[in-house]
Amino acid sequence: MISKYVLKNLTWIDIEAPTRDEIASVMEEYNLPAPLKEDLLNDGIRSKVDRYQNVIYLVLHFPTILHHGKNHRTEVEVDFIIGKDFMITSHYQTVNGLHEFAKKFEVTTLLERDLVATHAGFLFYYAIRELYHHALSELDIIDRDLIETEKSIFADREEKMVRHISALNRKLLDFRQAIRFHHDVLTSFEKVGEEFFGKDFSYYLSAIVGEFSKVRTLYENHKEMLVDLRETNDSLLTSKTNDTMKTLTTMNFIVLPAALISWIFSMNSSFPLIQDVTEFYLVIGAMILIGVLMFIYFKKRKWL
Repeated sequence: MISKYVLKNLTWIDIEAPTRDEIASVMEEYNLPAPLKEDLLNDGIRSKVDRYQNVIYLVLHFPTILHHGKNHRTEVEVDFIIGKDFMITSHYQTVNGLHEFAKKFEVTTLLERDLVATHAGFLFYYAIRELYHHALSELDIIDRDLIETEKSIFADREEKMVRHISALNRKLLDFRQAIRFHHDVLTSFEKVGEEFFGKDFSYYLSAIVGEFSKVRTLYENHKEMLVDLRETNDSLLTSKTNDTMKTLTTMNFIVLPAALISWIFSMNSSFPLIQDVTEFYLVIGAMILIGVLMFIYFKKRKWL
């Protein structure tokens, strides 16, 4: 599906789930280099920057970690083709950041006020800013989840949090996997963009790298917090396990003398001490007394 947006002398063409015919028509209309055809039709191109005579071709992957579904991918590829007065975006899934950017084109007066644009490089700047803002919103949701996880850990729910922490860790790993090449690609684009659009655009090129740095810094903070929460949760679990083992060991020592006495009197041999029921109850009483005395002793030593 092709969507076309126009602002003054600039045009943005957004293609979702492109077909061969749609790619062919766009390539012909904007005189795009022939090698781009196969790249646009393939979903799974690695992140990169290519400079052609009349366009810059840029591929980036963005995280979609908050979507649920057994077969849902954790990242989406967006292909950018940037000319002097047009920008083409191509993707095979709905991209929320681009959807938000499209809303601004629907309110043209608002966009004209906010968008300082003399060439298509500015379209790319504002589009990718929306994409990174959406990535930050996903990290904000994870941040709230981390806060709730911390509360649960100290609410005596450590065992339940083991699986939950692992799930959060997987989300952050998927997020890092999606953005792992962004810094290198944007650094390359910064050099190519300055040559293509001129030095006056260098401030915006640096700002694009700055937008990514915000995302990466927030991700790293979340990762560090998750590591701390996992270590805290493991420590509390270990402490609880040690307390349980100490209690069980102490109980074993309390029961051991009584079990020993019981074992001695259960031996298949004559024993002159137990001749009637009264003597039997005396033995039982001695076993209980020894158990109580050992319990009092362990309690005073704070082993219980």
